[in-house]
Amino acid sequence: MKYALLTLVLGCSFSLHAQIKLEKLWETDTVIAIPESVYPDLKNKILYVSLIDGPGWAVDGKGGVGKMSPDGKQFDSTWITGLNAPKGIGIRRGKMLVADVTEIVVIDIASGSITKKISPPGALNLNDVTVSESGIAYISDSKAGNVWKLEGDEPELYLTQQPGVNGVKAVGSDLYIAAGKNFQKVDAQKKITPIATLPQGGDGVEPVGNGDFIVTAWVGYIFYVHANGKVETLLETHQQKKNTADIGYDPATQTLWVPTFNGKTVAAYRVVR
Repeated sequence: MKYALLTLVLGCSFSLHAQIKLEKLWETDTVIAIPESVYPDLKNKILYVSLIDGPGWAVDGKGGVGKMSPDGKQFDSTWITGLNAPKGIGIRRGKMLVADVTEIVVIDIASGSITKKISPPGALNLNDVTVSESGIAYISDSKAGNVWKLEGDEPELYLTQQPGVNGVKAVGSDLYIAAGKNFQKVDAQKKITPIATLPQGGDGVEPVGNGDFIVTAWVGYIFYVHANGKVETLLETHQQKKNTADIGYDPATQTLWVPTFNGKTVAAYRVVR
């Protein structure tokens, strides 16, 4: 009986202290022109990568969107060109939405062509994009501290007074946002519930199950945020001058794709729990 009890205690202790970690799978060896966001199209086995190719917020026509194979071995940097400083990517109804400084660029995926550009009134620095299961898009404006809602083609101001808002992720009827160091949940009635305080300002946001999230900080940190608000640091790359920007995630394989921005690569990791 004592042996069984001791085994149970030790097992619980191990479970409580089991380490969550990132196991590196690969990193591209070709120069990628300032990758900011990776959006995995898992059905078609394509990684879409937003390419700034210049200063972070420049309106210079040098940006675009590239297509990469999930293993990083094949990359087409010229799929979409002529953008400025594209960042977050979302997809709905066969169309891609890309946040590009003050515009939301709409791309027909089948033809690889830009069909329209939507300009939210007073937009300053549009950053991340997420699309809900019902097809509603949300776009953050980091400089203005706003989140825009896009059901059709008419932008609607959804949230205000969110300083530094960057990463946004729609999960069910809720919207999770990283505004500076504040990681929080916004429900359908716009009630805001704090979840965690991040050590650094948040960027990419991805749910990984059980109410947990992986959240990046652009400066070069990847955090694991537990549903109870506990935050663990999984990776630090800032000393290597590699950023950790807007990530993509495959829950089936637990693969995390990380654009390194100034590092000019895309890296892939497996989340080990």
